[in-house]
Amino acid sequence: MPEEKALSNLQRELLKIFSMDLTEKELLEIKNLLSEYFSTKAIDLADKVWEEKGWTAEDAERMAYSKMRASKKTES
Repeated sequence: MPEEKALSNLQRELLKIFSMDLTEKELLEIKNLLSEYFSTKAIDLADKVWEEKGWTAEDAERMAYSKMRASKKTES
């Protein structure tokens, strides 16, 4: 049987919000707000890494057309 895990603070808050009856429009607005929040966080993190690495537009062009993941070697 899977181990029971306590809800995170975010899950608890979302359960409070979603226990209310919302219109479809309101539900969509909340989904959009959450999407915007998490996409902004991801972009901020990517920008931070970009700055730390000192990447340029030329680097971005090169990365767009290269395979960035290292392949795992398997034993035969």
